[in-house]
Amino acid sequence: MTTKLGKKSDSPIFKQILDLIPHSLLRASINKYKTDKSCSAYFTYDELVSMMFGQLNKCLSLREIALGINQSPEFIADIGLSQSPAKSTMSDGNEKRDYRVFEHLYLSLCKHFKSELSQRAEYKVIKEIEGKHIKIIDATIMSVCLNLFSWAEYRTAKGGIKAHVSLDERSMIPDIVNISQAKISDRRGVDDFRYEKDTIIVDDRGYFDTKLFKIRIEDENHFVTRIKDNILYDSIRENDLPEDKDFHILKDEIIRLTGKAAVENEVSDIEFRRVAVYIEEDDRTIVLITNNMEWEAATIAELYKRRWLIETFFKLMKQNLQIKTFLGTSKNACKSQIFIALICYLLLELVRRTLSQTNHHFGHFITIIRVCLTQYNRLGYIVNNTQITVRAARKRQHDPPDLFGGKANEKDFEQLFIEFSS
Repeated sequence: MTTKLGKKSDSPIFKQILDLIPHSLLRASINKYKTDKSCSAYFTYDELVSMMFGQLNKCLSLREIALGINQSPEFIADIGLSQSPAKSTMSDGNEKRDYRVFEHLYLSLCKHFKSELSQRAEYKVIKEIEGKHIKIIDATIMSVCLNLFSWAEYRTAKGGIKAHVSLDERSMIPDIVNISQAKISDRRGVDDFRYEKDTIIVDDRGYFDTKLFKIRIEDENHFVTRIKDNILYDSIRENDLPEDKDFHILKDEIIRLTGKAAVENEVSDIEFRRVAVYIEEDDRTIVLITNNMEWEAATIAELYKRRWLIETFFKLMKQNLQIKTFLGTSKNACKSQIFIALICYLLLELVRRTLSQTNHHFGHFITIIRVCLTQYNRLGYIVNNTQITVRAARKRQHDPPDLFGGKANEKDFEQLFIEFSS
């Protein structure tokens, strides 16, 4: 992406963000799921525009979206709509239009912009595994009212929607997302998460499962998982620890799992590696398990440390986009909203990493976009020249004198009377 010269634009900032979505990708998604079939007014593009406007403006209701878009006929036309959407029309679209069209569009955008999104300025390479694909797995819950979201079962008097996410460690962009009711366990939510050979998978002890280990070994993947406290195993041998570095590594040993599940899933004869790591910041020790026998123990510890990137991602999404307040109660409406939020996140990160010459934090960056969303300035100008500063007002030549600042005199009133009279 290149920055055009000048400040003004014929399109509002919102439309310039929408234009980042290649028309061919949107059309392919629409054709795949036939979401415009028998549609005469509120098309897939219209729903995408409306819901993205709601995301970027943090609208809490469909009414807010309708009011925001319906600010002028020129704005409606400039964002590619033939008319402003009605609240009831948006509600019907969220309910009936297949959410998979937005899921497919999101995943297509991930592939299309893969190289651009991988250019993350703050990224630090782990030398021993440079060039390997690292995926971080975790899940997050959005609480909802069970009376309204009857499909989202969680607890007796509480509902919840859970997003099971596989985050690409290099790009900080999810490449697999499964949305379910919150009662589905973290482990069961990743049954369909499969990866190409030599992928490194990092997750927490909620994913300690011998059946899952077997799948990953058969797929020729490497994994780093936090071990559960009550796991049965035999220690085969201990690896020597470095004498002059990596003092946070307390133990590095080869083990075999001996529990009933390990025997049933045919991994009891496979050797694993158990690494105990001291976390100085928290003054505690964690124990990791991996099927890799070659890496340094410090590399294994660093891989698990990067698991916190997915916690950062969840925090950014919940604080800056609308995935906690839902604008529809059906499963389809909620899934559509989450995938459109992910599309917004991807496009904003694309702009932040490729167009912005300032190292904005994501929260600050999306605030700039939000307050400037309807301005007719170039996107490159906004992200590189908008700053939070105190700016003095400039009086126009024919502005009336300051009647309340203590500086007006008799001549001021006389001149004011003459201007108003004329």
